Amino acid sequence: MRCSSQQMDGRGFHPMFILISFRKPAACAVLRSVFLMGPIMEQIFSASELTHTVLKHFFRWSWGSNYVMSNGGGVMSSTTHLLDFLEEPIPGVGTYDDFHTIDWVREKCKDRERHRKINAKKKESAWEFTKSLYDAWSGWLVVTLTGLASGALAGLIDIAADWLNDIKEGVCLNAMWFNHEQCCWGSNETTFAERDKCPQWKSWAGLILGQEEGPGSYIMNYFMYIYWALSFAFLAVLLVKVFAPYACGSGIPEIKTILSGFIIRGYLGKWTLLIKTVTLVLAVASGLSLGKEGPLVHVACCCGNIFSYLFPKYSKNEAKKREVLSAASAAGVSVAFGAPIGGVLFSLEEVSYYFPLKTLWRSFFAALVAAFVLRSINPFGNSRLVLFYVEYHTPWYLFELIPFILLGVFGGLWGAFFIKANIAWCRRRKSTRFGKYPILEVIFVAAITAVVAFPNPYTRQNTSELIKELFTDCGPLESSQLCQYRSQMNGSKAFVDASPNKPAGPGVYAAIWQLCLALIFKIIMTIFTFGLKVPAGLFIPSMAIGAIAGRIVGIAVEQLAYYHHDWLVFREWCEVGTDCITPGLYAMVGAAACLGGVTRMTVSLVVIVFELTGGLEYIVPLMAAVMTSKWVGDAFGREGIYESHIRLNGYPFLDAKEEFTHTTLAREVMRPRRSDPPLAVLTQDDLTVEELQGIINETSYNGFPVIVSKESQRLVGFALRRDITIAIENARRKQEGILLTSRVYFTQHAPTLPADSPRPLKLRSILDMSPFTVTDHTPMEIVVDIFRKLGLRQCLVTHNGRLLGIITKKDILRHMAQMANQDPDNIMFN
Repeated sequence: MRCSSQQMDGRGFHPMFILISFRKPAACAVLRSVFLMGPIMEQIFSASELTHTVLKHFFRWSWGSNYVMSNGGGVMSSTTHLLDFLEEPIPGVGTYDDFHTIDWVREKCKDRERHRKINAKKKESAWEFTKSLYDAWSGWLVVTLTGLASGALAGLIDIAADWLNDIKEGVCLNAMWFNHEQCCWGSNETTFAERDKCPQWKSWAGLILGQEEGPGSYIMNYFMYIYWALSFAFLAVLLVKVFAPYACGSGIPEIKTILSGFIIRGYLGKWTLLIKTVTLVLAVASGLSLGKEGPLVHVACCCGNIFSYLFPKYSKNEAKKREVLSAASAAGVSVAFGAPIGGVLFSLEEVSYYFPLKTLWRSFFAALVAAFVLRSINPFGNSRLVLFYVEYHTPWYLFELIPFILLGVFGGLWGAFFIKANIAWCRRRKSTRFGKYPILEVIFVAAITAVVAFPNPYTRQNTSELIKELFTDCGPLESSQLCQYRSQMNGSKAFVDASPNKPAGPGVYAAIWQLCLALIFKIIMTIFTFGLKVPAGLFIPSMAIGAIAGRIVGIAVEQLAYYHHDWLVFREWCEVGTDCITPGLYAMVGAAACLGGVTRMTVSLVVIVFELTGGLEYIVPLMAAVMTSKWVGDAFGREGIYESHIRLNGYPFLDAKEEFTHTTLAREVMRPRRSDPPLAVLTQDDLTVEELQGIINETSYNGFPVIVSKESQRLVGFALRRDITIAIENARRKQEGILLTSRVYFTQHAPTLPADSPRPLKLRSILDMSPFTVTDHTPMEIVVDIFRKLGLRQCLVTHNGRLLGIITKKDILRHMAQMANQDPDNIMFN
């Protein structure tokens, strides 16, 4: 049955509709009532979602999917569904594939639109107002949960790692869950000189052989140390390989890439969090030359990612989710070093790509909550957030800037050497068969580490405890070998004196030789350890290397000041019989210099170190050493270790710190090049579904420019490959009459088609109508800045309004690698 224009309205039908075919006669009368209401219905449509749903299902019941419209005497096919203006968002459109970059501009537009809708509705009812408040506070709630979880997990990791580390040497008979220090807390049989020895703690030799001393007990303890080290390392790499391959490494290079907009599915998931937490404890306890501080940032970001899925504001917007991850990385550094302010600065300086002011506040709050939780747990039993908190009682003097700067030079040289050596080894691991057996590699490195480390007390002990001992100033409560200075009254007697301004005794010289061997050992093993398939941080090993070098330099300067106090440089500041040089301060400065040389951090590193040690008055020496190490390191290459690993893995990371100084133009970088096939484009209304699917199947591009026609090459917009595929699948599933021969159009109104044509497919909703464009004469320096500051995925190149080509983020990275005489094919992802 047909409803004529007279049946619909005696004055003539609505200009949009002249003749409509229906399957059900009852639809005529109802539809007539709808159009007589005119503007009233439009207001209902725009204001009521219920009316939207009811009318949509009514019209589907009324005419199904087949209808024809005629205008006067000519026949015109209709592609415009009566309720096109009521179409719902297509599920899946606007999401991203794995190993692809997000569109920052589109994500920010989505968030602004969501915010406008919330503001428009919040005055309608109390419920909508409550929803708007929940939306406003969801950001603070998610960072609070992230801080709580990060602090709790960090405390758990610290306690478990200390316990397992002591298990390698013995066991507490009274309570197996006590580490060595806790086991001897309640003992009344300890002495000042041997405060770590008590009957409750038994070494493995004493437990198995029944004797604590002698060659046999030494060999037994040596064997058990190697056994536990290999067991922990094997279990760690096995869990990583079987359950969560993403749990290996530091995690900071990948987090930097993710925060720049890259998608790595599963890297911040639940399984990764669980396995990383367990294997981090095992890896640290195995004695490998690694730390837990970098992986703690990964753990905190996993917490932030998981909690963000509880809030649609963050789960449905990748750009907003990265604000949570920036705050989570600050919380991770806060609990790793007990440095909340340093954590915020670390997130700002080192890992974050987009850091608005509200993210700064939330990062500070997340770091505060995490530090509060860790302090409440008190994992080290010293009421401090870190193990190696120290206080110095001697000021530094101006002449000491010379050795401090020399330590900065050493840190820069070490950083440059380490980056080149570690990247060369990791590249060799990737290109040879050796990298195919990660379990064997971990066991091999762990075995060498355990065998060499045990004889030397400075390599056998936990690295954090080593740093604490090196940082600590000598005083009456210190029994370390480093504090065994000779008495001025009896040169043969070595004892602990409150004033280290005395000649070094045999214990100090023996400690220096052991520290020199430990320095060589740490340098070599750290190069081969960082990059293994276990959780491995770099902060603590780098700080240990710098602390060893700094303590050696500090003792040398101290002895010079004692034996040559009449020299002009010492006579001016050092009085005889008073403390002048603090070797522990040199260790702290050396640790900062070496860490700065490896990571190229500056401001955040200085703040972290003075929060870490409480040495607020020593900021100037720290700044001098850190800046010197950065300058020296930059002379050999501007990339830090994390940027080098990003480039090694081929991640599409456009570093904001890197300058682009070349004079190339956009037309020299854009694709297609002269030797390339023509640019794959879509016309706005000439393609069929089959032709569109053919273009998608024959190419691997992530998106396609949409033009008016092949002849004009006038740009209409840009459509993403994933969105097109999802839209076609959704239309075939939910709309009747969509065939392979159906016409696809991106315009507002349907093109003119023959009467017997199948129902066309409208894809205007997935079209980006305002893609970013530049002219072919735009300098690449400007294009690179646009990509960095706007977070673009691609940019179209035009000439007098005609489309010429496209520049993607991958093209820019390849061009920059080419200009730097590097391999452009290293950029593997989009």
